[in-house]
Amino acid sequence: MKALFYPEFKKLTIAERPLPSFSEEEVLLKVLACGICGSELETFKNQSPRRIPPLIMGHEFCGTVEEVGSDVMGYTKGDRVASNSVVACGTCDPCKRGLTNVCKNRQIFGMHRGGAFGQYVNVPAHCLVPMPETMTPQAACMAEPLANGIHIVNLTRHLSPKKVLVIGAGPIGLVTQQAFQALLGVTVYVADLRPERLSIARELGAAATIHSAEEDLVSAIGQLTEGEGIDLVVDAVGNSQTNQQALQSIRPGGAIVLIGLYENSQPFFTYDIILAEKQIIGTYAATQQEINESLHLIASGKVDVTSWVHYYSLDDGVTAFTNMMTAKAAHIKSVILF
Repeated sequence: MKALFYPEFKKLTIAERPLPSFSEEEVLLKVLACGICGSELETFKNQSPRRIPPLIMGHEFCGTVEEVGSDVMGYTKGDRVASNSVVACGTCDPCKRGLTNVCKNRQIFGMHRGGAFGQYVNVPAHCLVPMPETMTPQAACMAEPLANGIHIVNLTRHLSPKKVLVIGAGPIGLVTQQAFQALLGVTVYVADLRPERLSIARELGAAATIHSAEEDLVSAIGQLTEGEGIDLVVDAVGNSQTNQQALQSIRPGGAIVLIGLYENSQPFFTYDIILAEKQIIGTYAATQQEINESLHLIASGKVDVTSWVHYYSLDDGVTAFTNMMTAKAAHIKSVILF
């Protein structure tokens, strides 16, 4: 099969690769679409040990069932499906508690096993979710990133936030913004360094945007909240500066959610957290139920996961990757169509 291949550090190429084998509990999936994730860009740019070449990356995907393992029930050739990015073991303590996204033995497509930047990928049947009949592959491959946003909403529902700030108008920031708007109907502000991205956030319903390259983010939030501070901040960037801005922007008793993986920083002083009873919440991926929720939310038309995305053929996969990595102008997200 043809694939966007990561043969060694600092190199991507279109190459012929062996067709994946599949077990009795898996299907062989013919890939229809696969999004490029910011974590993959970080891997390539920083030669991260989280993804060691040679490797086919890609974990935001949908496709058509091509072949079915002997123990697979409920799926047949031709079924259109999306997939979770996480392959959970189902037997460890987190899995038994329903926390399959933080399975102790988890495998991630395109990290611990072959990914979907190729024409075919082998997928355990328990990772699959049927696509709604009318849904396009362009939309369905975005179910996994949107599910990350839904997971954040579900993690923080008990806090009953009324005003939310999202730092970073990249793909995860924009889907998280829309998840809060669609599921909780809250006021969402969005901050970013690029005015083109902020324009898209406004088109998607942001109540206000903050161009943090030209104005102080914490002061701007103070003005927007009349000095009270924000209820909840989602840091979708993840460096020491945005971590600190998030903590400084929330009101006493507020919370920040960390999802951005730009750097592994240590920016917090415990007194700043303890004395104002602030909370810091980590979030990772999504459960199978949230993938299903994501597909239905997309199908409802309450979120937009396509108008701001750029699409490429597999032959242009290297360009898709580099264009997203260089983030020129309003280029936010690349998706490879097969």
